[in-house]
Amino acid sequence: MGRMPKERMDKALEQLKTISPEDYAKVKGMANIVKTPRSFLFKTPNDYDLKGWRDLTIPSDDGTPLEAWYIPANGGESNKLIIFNHALPMCRAGFPGHFGEPWSNFEAVEIDFVIQYKHLTDAGYNVLTYDFRNHGNSGAANNGVCGIGQWEWRDCVGVKQYVDNHPKLSKMTVGLYSQCMGGISQYSAIARRPELFANVKCMCSPLVPSMTAIFQAFSELLKVSQYQELIDLELLKMGAFPAADMAGHLYASKVTMPNLSLQVRNDAWTKNPEDGQKTFDMLGSKEKEMIWVEDTTHRFRDGYNYFGRYPEKILAFFAKHMK
Repeated sequence: MGRMPKERMDKALEQLKTISPEDYAKVKGMANIVKTPRSFLFKTPNDYDLKGWRDLTIPSDDGTPLEAWYIPANGGESNKLIIFNHALPMCRAGFPGHFGEPWSNFEAVEIDFVIQYKHLTDAGYNVLTYDFRNHGNSGAANNGVCGIGQWEWRDCVGVKQYVDNHPKLSKMTVGLYSQCMGGISQYSAIARRPELFANVKCMCSPLVPSMTAIFQAFSELLKVSQYQELIDLELLKMGAFPAADMAGHLYASKVTMPNLSLQVRNDAWTKNPEDGQKTFDMLGSKEKEMIWVEDTTHRFRDGYNYFGRYPEKILAFFAKHMK
């Protein structure tokens, strides 16, 4: 991983010779998704009067400090824990697109994860949620570049190691909520360290993508779809990975716990429901279900906010498997 086949590299070098400055700017702009601006903590659990929460700093598997919240179940700590991780370019609070640029360049909407923690804590779950490296308030690593799972799996490992070594958390039944980039990272962590996640009861994994589908959709919108190899080259030049290496389906077969997936069927970010279906089909889970969000193209507004607005199916999934 992390390399382009010679024929693709040769094609990218040829494209460099002929591409117009305007189109080259579009290509570089798309590749820059791996160096997005950090979202900030525009909300805390206090906004929903969640009691007893506290700040934590957890070391990633490679030592990168991860800033986190631990939020006990409403009414007091329970014996059930959900580890919740976020998407790019978000943080544990959610996404501040409603605060304007640069976040509104993705979509000018608020994504509220704190209301989702409230749904979980009201249902009797403790929540451990954290900012990935290069996101939110967590430490910088890898020259500030997001690997879309290629480095972030270490954060998933570090958080699970923290739980397993903690005198209280280690005795809790554990489930995962791992979305988008966080889902790819979680799948990769499970593939690399299966013994560490063997005791996890289940995982909800919304909006897990492949970056190939995202780059294809946006390059078609910008009328530069012929430059997929050049996009890969620009990613490599920043120290990132080719698009094909940043995909949930690469690791999906190693995920064997019960899984609830979610995708926006007409997602403008992928324009390819078959991509999400492929990852779902490749999951190694014997028990798995897909929720399709219909009648919208908005991945941000309607995909990431789905749990906040419609918690019933996701809470039912956790209730079934977290006994």
